[in-house]
Amino acid sequence: MLNPPKLIGHRGVKNLSPENTLNSIELAHKLGLKWIEIDVKISKDLVPILLHDDTLERTTDGKGLPTDFNYDDLKKLDAGFSFYNYSTNICIPTLKQVLLFCKKNEICLNIELKPNLGFEKNNVEAIAKLLSNFNFTNQYYFSSFDWPSVILMKKFLPNSYYGLLIDGFSKDISLKNTLDICEKYNFSCCGFNKNIINSDIMNEMKRHNLITTIYSEKNLKPSEANALWSMGVKSIFIDDPKEFKIS
Repeated sequence: MLNPPKLIGHRGVKNLSPENTLNSIELAHKLGLKWIEIDVKISKDLVPILLHDDTLERTTDGKGLPTDFNYDDLKKLDAGFSFYNYSTNICIPTLKQVLLFCKKNEICLNIELKPNLGFEKNNVEAIAKLLSNFNFTNQYYFSSFDWPSVILMKKFLPNSYYGLLIDGFSKDISLKNTLDICEKYNFSCCGFNKNIINSDIMNEMKRHNLITTIYSEKNLKPSEANALWSMGVKSIFIDDPKEFKIS
């Protein structure tokens, strides 16, 4: 059974160290976090890498789409410059490098599928191939705002855990639609934007025996987190856990 803790490091600990880097994951581990969320997409040569945005500009000193560059070129970029405002030796890591570190240090993962537009199928196939050939025995689950990616991944890795991410509801995305998909594909959880969570959603999540996770644009305070946990939220993605007691 999928069993994430109360706190999950968000892109490592993105307020304290460059997001989606080994440095950030190592720091999250040192701070006592047992689970970490990472964003994964592919390079031009189909290497699964850690990167949140569709482009390189915000988190590296590069420009353009990661799918336009082979990993040998991407790894030369400075993934720490944007955070520190000075040159570093921090690079964009591969998913394989992260899996090796997490396996060694008993870290569990939420792998968020973050495909670039037009590369959704390639992204899933490359990540599935890596996980199929990697004996990663720690618990992990896949999630995505791109629901077709999660559904496709389940076809490749049927024994893994899965969840949907929901930033808001619309005429195309309703709570009923979300719950129906989870039931149809036997998904384990849903991650909601903090701004839309309420008791009605929580009641439906409990009724369907689904795990609820919460993410937010800003780091949550302990008082906010306690209120969410009291509602029945299982896990909160945290950018800086220093104000929290991590058990």
